Amino acid sequence: MASVLIALGGNVGDVRATFRKAITHICGMAQGALIARSSDYATPPWGDEDQAPFINACIEIETGLDPHALLFVLQKVEQKFGRTREKDRRWGPRTLDLDMIAYDDVSLQKPDLTLPHPRLFERAFVLVPLAEIAPERMISGIRVRDGLASVSTQGIERLPDTG
Repeated sequence: MASVLIALGGNVGDVRATFRKAITHICGMAQGALIARSSDYATPPWGDEDQAPFINACIEIETGLDPHALLFVLQKVEQKFGRTREKDRRWGPRTLDLDMIAYDDVSLQKPDLTLPHPRLFERAFVLVPLAEIAPERMISGIRVRDGLASVSTQGIERLPDTG
């Protein structure tokens, strides 16, 4: 079984409800077990800043699927919740964005999948929830909490639990 870190994001619709349903779908379709789930965080938009704030979270799952099979599952789950990557504006509004951040210690560079995620350590909106569930995890030789310490977390707020 592989330990996989996945980032969730969205800013269209009831994002927190989408996250709850999407996590169930991910675990079911990946025949995986949910190991950890971060809190949800309100975050300022990144890249294309002319849009509503995002909600972001991270999960850790264990799965027997290989990275490409898991990528296929994540893209199917995104589609189920209304995401069409071909039509999306780069860094634009979306119902659900799922990014594989790390898959065990696998290093992979393919046209459709790079592991670990190449821009992880530039993105506080991923590092904040990731540090909540895996602060000691080493990714590309950097401890998650140390990577978080090197970026600005301005504008990121932990949301209250939904129950």
